[in-house]
Amino acid sequence: MSNSAGDNLKPRVVVLGGCGFIGRNLVEYLISNDLVSALRVVDKTPPQLAFLNPSHNKVFEDPRVEYKSANLINPASCAAALEADGLPWSYVLNCAGETRVGQTEAVYSEGIFTLSVNVAKECAKLKVDRLVEISSGQMYSSDKPHKEDGPVEPWTVEGRMKSKVEQELRKLESELNYTIVRPAIVYGIGDRRSLTPRLLYGAIYKHLGETMKLLWTSDLKMNTIHVVDVCRAIWTLAITPEANGQVYNLVDEANSTQGSLAQMVAAIFNIKYDYYGTAISTLAKNDIGSVAEEANDKHLTAWADICRTYRLQHSPLEPTTNTELLLNHQLCLNGDRLRGLLTLQVPSPTSDKLLEILQDFASMDLFPKELL
Repeated sequence: MSNSAGDNLKPRVVVLGGCGFIGRNLVEYLISNDLVSALRVVDKTPPQLAFLNPSHNKVFEDPRVEYKSANLINPASCAAALEADGLPWSYVLNCAGETRVGQTEAVYSEGIFTLSVNVAKECAKLKVDRLVEISSGQMYSSDKPHKEDGPVEPWTVEGRMKSKVEQELRKLESELNYTIVRPAIVYGIGDRRSLTPRLLYGAIYKHLGETMKLLWTSDLKMNTIHVVDVCRAIWTLAITPEANGQVYNLVDEANSTQGSLAQMVAAIFNIKYDYYGTAISTLAKNDIGSVAEEANDKHLTAWADICRTYRLQHSPLEPTTNTELLLNHQLCLNGDRLRGLLTLQVPSPTSDKLLEILQDFASMDLFPKELL
């Protein structure tokens, strides 16, 4: 770690969930832009097992970066993870939380609510300059852009747990400096659970030689934000005094829909796609659990065949979805508050930006180059 006076004036930062998708990109952003004097990465999964690409691996080897293993659901482990080593921490950026598909409500409650409340209480005790909490954009379903101060009716279990976290943070307002961000669908290098399953469906239907069919219609709002802009927003808000105690939607300018995203996936794989439409999808809604199970079985079987065919030994990619994401819920956010502070680097998704995700996985032999 550098001892120069200039470096020591830079903030000391903790990134929780730093080996995850947003976390690894945030670590890269902070180090490559020389924004910190010290950076502690906290995660249950060590970097060596996190399928980091060479670029992220190199960043994790920077002398300013320290990795610490912790289970933040456990209060003692959480306290140890945030224990200052000499100088206090300036900012704690919480990217941690349960994101696996198909877990029980109790697992999400522990992995999101309990975890984030432990972090918030510890940050209050340590009097950190700012905690930035990554919440969820799934707070209200409407085809009109939802503002931060609008009604809250979360439509996924993750959204419900994140909403409870937001309420707990407000209770700590007198003793904790915090900012809440609510991202739309986050995509980019390292994404395994946001748009990547849809990209895998494209590969699967190319492999099967079939038309990719989707529930509902092309108009279903699925707003997006690139991970680079999420990282830039997190840092900008952390260091902005006026952002204390505030909530910000993170969303790009594309007003993405199921149709615009499906068009890009189809272009990448040169496949046909279609929709079941509202009438059939409404019937399917009555037994959505079985519909999800049947779709997951088909996609997982085909993906296993692809992995065998192209000799992919240990790919962590999974073409699965859960029932909540198959329902007719709109993800449509108003991003005006953030746009007053930050100009986006990636204003809309493109086929090339989605292709980058798969090319990155293919370079590590986690996705077949032959299907691109």
